[in-house]
Amino acid sequence: MCIQAKIADSGQKAPLTGSNTGYSLVEMIVVIIIVAVLASVTMRSMRGATDVARTEETRQELDRLAWAITGNPAMISGGTQISYGYIGDVGALPDSLGALIVNPGGYSTWNGPYIQDKFTDGTGNTEYRIDAWGQTYTYSGGITISSAGGGSTITRELANSVANLLYNSVVVTIADLNHTPPGEDFSDSVRFVLTFPDGIGSTTSTAKSPGSDGLVQFDSIPIGNHQLRMIYIPDNDTSVNFVRVNPGSLYYKELYFATDLW
Repeated sequence: MCIQAKIADSGQKAPLTGSNTGYSLVEMIVVIIIVAVLASVTMRSMRGATDVARTEETRQELDRLAWAITGNPAMISGGTQISYGYIGDVGALPDSLGALIVNPGGYSTWNGPYIQDKFTDGTGNTEYRIDAWGQTYTYSGGITISSAGGGSTITRELANSVANLLYNSVVVTIADLNHTPPGEDFSDSVRFVLTFPDGIGSTTSTAKSPGSDGLVQFDSIPIGNHQLRMIYIPDNDTSVNFVRVNPGSLYYKELYFATDLW
């Protein structure tokens, strides 16, 4: 008799040659829970990384907007800033961010656009107005631009105060070749004329004669690169200089005549 027959005769079952067991309901639920937890952690991590990227992108664009208004401090020549943006040309803060793209009133001194979209189809710039979350920046003509798209406010200050941008001082001294100031007798023989934007689309000029010590001071001057003319009245001789006024600064310059006048 064969082996199979003997087993059958003895009442014993033949051993299984393979397994047909599966996952139990409890095991399936545990797996689903683990997958859900991992997915949740992954989504939170990705969302956090996305928010960090959007925050950084928004901060960079806020910097670009600030530089469009006040100039890029990284643009240096001869050790001084040469880019002064909207204020340097107009002499005032823009009423809105739109003034950075479109001349707000036919201003002759406006030299924009001061900012451009990274991507544009040529029909107009709009991307600069919104943050990385698609929300419009808040700006109303002051010294702060802010974004609230990420749930918390991100603020970029243009300067410590409006005065730092619009009301600076320029101090100049004049002497002759021997470093002699004009004194009381000759102080009216020299005149300084400072020309700067007037804040309403044109320029204005302020003329002053130095004191006996050769010193003259101009106040309430906006940031920018402004023309300073020095006129020696007896000879009607004019020399042209430029003064670069930075935020919150007192600009000082010493000038000398090439001859012994006094």
